[in-house]
Amino acid sequence: MPVLEVNSVLADAAFGATPERAAAGLPAAPDPAGSWLRAVSLSGIGYYAAARAELRHARRGATDPALLSLTHSTEASLLRQLGWHQHAAVADGRAAALALPALPADAAGPAATAEDIRRAEAICDALTGLAADALGTLRPALAARLLNRCRNYLDVHLPDPDTAWRPRVRLHWVSAETALSAPGSGLISAPTVDPAAGARPSAADPALGHAEAAVALAESSPSLRHRVKSRLLLAAASAAAGDLDRSRALAIEVDRACAEHELLPLRWACAMLRSGVEPGGDGAEVAAECARLLAARGGRLRSASEVLGRP
Repeated sequence: MPVLEVNSVLADAAFGATPERAAAGLPAAPDPAGSWLRAVSLSGIGYYAAARAELRHARRGATDPALLSLTHSTEASLLRQLGWHQHAAVADGRAAALALPALPADAAGPAATAEDIRRAEAICDALTGLAADALGTLRPALAARLLNRCRNYLDVHLPDPDTAWRPRVRLHWVSAETALSAPGSGLISAPTVDPAAGARPSAADPALGHAEAAVALAESSPSLRHRVKSRLLLAAASAAAGDLDRSRALAIEVDRACAEHELLPLRWACAMLRSGVEPGGDGAEVAAECARLLAARGGRLRSASEVLGRP
């Protein structure tokens, strides 16, 4: 089920222009794929407990290894958003074990059918997820190797960006995060940027380059949520590059979009960034309120003491 071939209320809430529809109530899922879309939609607005229930429902009815893999990748994403990267790696490992045998790396040529595209997307989700998990456990070199493997799958099996906008945006996200986590290491190269795509020509810095590439791709996608997250990542990369004015402007824009479309997890992340780049603002207060709401919806953020291994 390539995302761009799905035309439904569920798909629009998950990967379209109205993510906030999930807060008002979504139609029942007609099948396991619909349950996955409901889970993605609910997780985007921070209803983690409800999203997990939908993922369990999807798994009970699914027989397609690619769809089963996507459910595990989505579960891993929920865990990562809350700071539980080690647990997320277990879920992403399950996703990879299901998806990789379905489309071997040495299979020749681009994905030709909707089923092939779904399998390739599932593989890329699992690999970028594992890379993000590696970053959360302080292993940027492993993250870079996994990203290279994902890039190879994209180049061989999903060469058309219009067919595979979502895995490409995700690849740029995690590439930027890897560059931010290991500056000057050379693990990540700046992307080849086509100025006609709308990316800034100044993006020689790998983190900025990949963040700007993600923004350019997301702008031509149907997903508002991907556009907002890409701008948030660009705000973080701009701050790391010392451009605090640009970072603050982007963060304000992202915060407004998150509030308007009820993207609570992204609003929490944006508030955390704002508290760093604008100490006199309300970022800390907004982050605390977002954390409270997320906890009420089944999403307990990992605390600083748990990160440090303290009781």
